[in-house]
Order: sequence, then C-alpha cells, then structure tokens
Amino acid sequence: MANTAQAKKRARQAEAHRTRNAGQRTELRTQIKKVRTAIASKDKSAAQQAFRDAASAIDRMARKGLVHKNAAARYKSGLHRQLRALA
Repeated sequence: MANTAQAKKRARQAEAHRTRNAGQRTELRTQIKKVRTAIASKDKSAAQQAFRDAASAIDRMARKGLVHKNAAARYKSGLHRQLRALA
C-alpha cells in the first residue's frame, strides 16, 4: 500500500487512468463488432458507415496510446479486407 503522499496520488491517478482506458477499450471493441455485424448481415452501406466510424475510433485510440499504431493498422486492414470481400 502507498505510504507517501506522492505514492497515494499516483495510485489515485493510476486507478482513474485504468477505468478510463477500460471504457475506451470497450468502446473500440464495440465499434469493431458493429462493422463485423454489418458485414455478416451483408448490408454494404451500413458496413461502410460502421467502418468509417470504427476507423476513426481506432485511429483515436492509437493516437492516445491505448493500442499500438501497428495493431491499429492491422485492425483497420482486416476490417477493410472483409468490407472489400463483401463487394
């Protein structure tokens, strides 16, 4: 357990960051699932819109450091490949 004031503050900050990151990670996964669901239902226009939203969310999370930039590129590439296969 933290004993000094500085350590206590860092523990509070770490907890706040952990909960914020968890929420953002959940939102990212939700966006990716929306694209996959739209692709599975063969709805091209909905899939394209969902992909745009997901790509934006993926880029935002990569900028914040929540996911590595190469992982973000891999997510977008995979989704885009599935979207192209739909056409």
